[in-house]
Amino acid sequence: MADQHRGGMGVGGGGYGDLHRGGGETQQRQGAMMTALKAATAATAGGSMLVLSGLILAGTVIALTVATPVLVIFSPVLVPAAIALALMAAGFVTSGGLGVAALSVFSWMYKYLTGKHPPGADQLDHAKARLASKARDIKDAAQHRIDQAQGS
Repeated sequence: MADQHRGGMGVGGGGYGDLHRGGGETQQRQGAMMTALKAATAATAGGSMLVLSGLILAGTVIALTVATPVLVIFSPVLVPAAIALALMAAGFVTSGGLGVAALSVFSWMYKYLTGKHPPGADQLDHAKARLASKARDIKDAAQHRIDQAQGS
């Protein structure tokens, strides 16, 4: 009995392995047919896309051929209009960028003034202390010169 489960020849004819040998050939045929079907589908899709791209290219060339004289006739109007549109777009983009920068600066200032310690607050405090120290030094030096001038 144990030989039958391992595919060996047991009592009464072919074993387990003999039953599935024919099935392997069927699976190989199905695999080959599936590969052929995939290849045919890919070739059909690729060919369709190639035909569509050719039609789009032809349509683009025809549209450009028709539109070129119109563009040449209207170019004294279109070129300045395009320049004006480009400048307006650049202005809007610049305005938006500067607005975002201003909002981020106001947000940083709010956090700093409310004591939430935003990034860079240490550097600002250090610069403030150095500036205050230099201002005291200049004030003391000026007071010393005034005292010397009054004393002489």
